[in-house]
Amino acid sequence: MQRPEAWPRPHPGEGAAAEVAAAARGGTAPGAGATDPPGLRLQEPSLYTVKAIFILDNDGQRLLAKYYDDTFPSIKEQKAFEKNVFNKTNRTDSEIAFFGGMTIVYKSSIDLFLYVVGSSQENELMLMSVLTCLFDSLNHVLRRNIEKRSLVENMDGAFLVVDEIVDGGVILENDPQQVIQKVNFRVDDSGLSEQSVAQVLQSAKEQIKWSLLK
Repeated sequence: MQRPEAWPRPHPGEGAAAEVAAAARGGTAPGAGATDPPGLRLQEPSLYTVKAIFILDNDGQRLLAKYYDDTFPSIKEQKAFEKNVFNKTNRTDSEIAFFGGMTIVYKSSIDLFLYVVGSSQENELMLMSVLTCLFDSLNHVLRRNIEKRSLVENMDGAFLVVDEIVDGGVILENDPQQVIQKVNFRVDDSGLSEQSVAQVLQSAKEQIKWSLLK
């Protein structure tokens, strides 16, 4: 996959500069061990892989968004970030970009742009597996019609799909068949009462409401 040259990936050794400077002053960088060579410590693995998932229309306007940390604490900051990402990606043929210290994978369909965001150190293939699962699951929920009108008409189902794939930044599922089965269970299973189904859909609609608030 081609990478936009305008967004170079941060070099793995860039973080060593502060540590070297601290060592020269006779101190250590925060968190550095006494025996750790500068810049060579391994990053601790984390389950929190995904920072955000959002879907924009072909004007860069938000249709669906879920943020899983406080990198962008306000909706205003989130939408500004989304607009910047859209402006940098909507006319490129790439599927991955590095921007603002983050790794972003994305995919377009008719008049929609789907994005999955992780940290700059995140495994690109892992993020891409989330994006592929999201696209394939929505393809089923939207009856092979991944475009704005269909998404808006089935927004509750789209939010359920996202929630089955990622929870709190942790990847729960990257198999679209499993996601579809779980979504169907939550909404269509005969063991659920009408009240339970209504509660599931109301919860999804509440998420839509807060996602679109300005």
